[in-house]
Amino acid sequence: MSHPNAFKIRMARRSILQQSACGFAGLAASASASELLYTAAASQSPAAPPKAKRIIFLFMQGGVSQVDSFDYKPELQRRHGKTAAFNDARELARSGTRGTEQRLMQSPWKFQQYGECGRAVSELFPETARHVDDLCFLHGMHTDGVAHGPATLFLHCGSTNFIRPSVGSWIYYGLGAENQDLPGFVTISPSIGNGGPRNYGSAFLPARYQGTPIGSAGKSTLELANLTRQDSNLQRQQEQLQLIERLNEQQALRRGAENSEFEAIAESYRLAWRMQRVGPDILDLNTESKETLAEYGIDQPETRGYGEKCLLARRLCEAGVRFIQVNYGDNSANPAWDQHSNLPKHAEHAKAVDRPIAALLADLKRRGLLEDTIVWWGGEFGRTPYSQSNGTGRDHNPGGFTVWLAGGGFRPGIAYGSTDEFGFASVQGKVHMHDLHATLLHQLGLDHTQLTYRHAGRDFRLTDVYGRVISDVLA
Repeated sequence: MSHPNAFKIRMARRSILQQSACGFAGLAASASASELLYTAAASQSPAAPPKAKRIIFLFMQGGVSQVDSFDYKPELQRRHGKTAAFNDARELARSGTRGTEQRLMQSPWKFQQYGECGRAVSELFPETARHVDDLCFLHGMHTDGVAHGPATLFLHCGSTNFIRPSVGSWIYYGLGAENQDLPGFVTISPSIGNGGPRNYGSAFLPARYQGTPIGSAGKSTLELANLTRQDSNLQRQQEQLQLIERLNEQQALRRGAENSEFEAIAESYRLAWRMQRVGPDILDLNTESKETLAEYGIDQPETRGYGEKCLLARRLCEAGVRFIQVNYGDNSANPAWDQHSNLPKHAEHAKAVDRPIAALLADLKRRGLLEDTIVWWGGEFGRTPYSQSNGTGRDHNPGGFTVWLAGGGFRPGIAYGSTDEFGFASVQGKVHMHDLHATLLHQLGLDHTQLTYRHAGRDFRLTDVYGRVISDVLA
């Protein structure tokens, strides 16, 4: 079905285009119409009272090993080096063979209990571990896709191969923007691989709901392209915008019907103009205190990169961006956490993200933002509890892994679900990726069965065909 406020949005756009014919002064006078566009998109009646307004997704690209981080398995330690039969996902996909013998490999990192809840966390994440009483662990996660590309697409878009809207786009479409001067969906340092722009694309949703990338994987600078201009003064820019708006009006009248791509481009010019006033200040991390920069690890080379991204995420959250994705990864075929033959590399990646993540949790809580902000941590899948080809790494494991959530009405200090004695397969409290999507939408006040868009003759949704809200993890 169409967006519930589609008619009001269409009328607001027409009003903006008509008023733009009066020149820049007319464009400025159209603020009320622009506000209507912003309000119309955000005024959908919620399916349930929302517990959260926004999401910060800390994406660990490549797949963190659950048995080396947050899913402690004493039996795996005891039976290190022994063999056992497993339905290996890659072997099943390749040949259909079940029950292949694999050599168990214990975690090289020690675990200890933290917090009042007594949750066991490995020494990879000592800073995050101090916040376990605020975290809700989902230990029974499972998903579709054994390779990075399909699994990453499924995580973001609910499909392993078809082009579908990303979760951030669905949320932006369903709730609109909190701040009309900023995009509703931002992805920080996204990778060009394993789905690339499709992971933050809007697919068949109106193009204006696609994510806005800031920076890119592999680059240290966090920039929004063309946010500021040095080649033209303010008066010249106003004249250019006036001309663009007049041309856009003529195009819109000539086309007659609404065109998604055209409207998205036209709106991008208007949004870019508004962002010039607020965007540079938000991106300028130097306005933060030395104490805050140090808390996020920005004063240390190992943690500076992800620390800057997490701090920027907090600033975007505070400014009213609905969905913020903070990527830790790279542009290679085997992204950061993908340790097939060198599991000790996990220590390097954990050190890079642990302190910034802990700082983000503490900062959000201190500012009262954690109450209505969901922090979602996880990757596209987990890793096997046995060594790959009797080596020193672990292969992909979509059948059992861990995700944690904080804030936004999730029960703090609990662990829901479990894997088997080795940490291989989800056996209790199983949560499919579609179930996680449904639950996240529910906390934002959206019914995943009703948040649909008609395309190619039928209604599509993020949790296409199936998915359920996991009520046991909700406060």
